[in-house]
Amino acid sequence: MFDYSARPDLLQGRVILVTGAGRGIGAAAAKTYAAHGATVLLLGKTEANLTQVYDEIEAAGHPQPAVIPFNLETALPHQYDELAAMIETEFGHLDGLLHNASIIGPRTPLEQLSGENFMRVMHINVNAMFMLTGTLLPLLKLSRDASVVFTSSSVGRKGRAYWGAYGVSKFATEGLMQTLADEVDSVAAVRANSINPGATRTSMRAQAYPGENPLDNPTPEAIMPVYLYLMGPDSTGVNGQAFNAQ
Repeated sequence: MFDYSARPDLLQGRVILVTGAGRGIGAAAAKTYAAHGATVLLLGKTEANLTQVYDEIEAAGHPQPAVIPFNLETALPHQYDELAAMIETEFGHLDGLLHNASIIGPRTPLEQLSGENFMRVMHINVNAMFMLTGTLLPLLKLSRDASVVFTSSSVGRKGRAYWGAYGVSKFATEGLMQTLADEVDSVAAVRANSINPGATRTSMRAQAYPGENPLDNPTPEAIMPVYLYLMGPDSTGVNGQAFNAQ
């Protein structure tokens, strides 16, 4: 496990947007960031899930989060602009962006993977992430110390059979992270890095490995140290790096 211990007020006063915040790693990250003082913007497509995370953060007495229902599969360019305008009006700037939302799609040989399935995975995992990054970058540049964290995978660092669209999308994620990191390096107070969560006890993992005992994997809460490290000031100056949570 990534070795890092965060002080309780690590993210005090920071505004952080988390995609896919309704469940799994996204929900764990949102609650963890809030517990360390951040105002968390919970973005996802299922409002009921986001509201549950909101209620848990509120009940714990942490800074009041915001629920942002937003469907990355169907969102049009003008909706990204409206999202950015809303965040600027309500919060003034953005200190952190965790790209967590993604889908696996069918695990099948490339030969049997339909173009429709390939494009759907790429759209949600890559195109929407690009749109969100580009639209929110001006708000991140208004921060004194901003961090963009991309969620990668071991199959986005070395290709493996039957991971087709998902694997390719995670290679693209690493490419987007590296390109952004190089562009903001020494130009803006923004840094970009990626995290490979590794095998974690989530519904997505269970979908990918139905024969595996989920109890053999750590919970999303257990892998949070690297998520805290990259979102807080202790990682200022760390840019363009690929991290492993485990």
